[in-house]
Amino acid sequence: MTSDLFWTGLLVCLPVLGLTMLVGLVISVLQVVTQVQEMSLTFVPKLVTAGVAIVVFGPWMLRTLCQFTVQLWSRIPSMF
Repeated sequence: MTSDLFWTGLLVCLPVLGLTMLVGLVISVLQVVTQVQEMSLTFVPKLVTAGVAIVVFGPWMLRTLCQFTVQLWSRIPSMF
């Protein structure tokens, strides 16, 4: 049950965290190349990317969490 919990948590968080990390990496490389060290330049694109990822992947994330919850509740009788 614990491994299913960690696996589901990883799958649900992966799209948002992965895209945000990718955008952060691209912005960091651009900052190194252009030598522009502005904090808002990294924060705003990552925030927008996280918001768009939640909107795009939100239904899938919610469906995955609901399936996990239903599976968890259906396993309760077999534990006793």
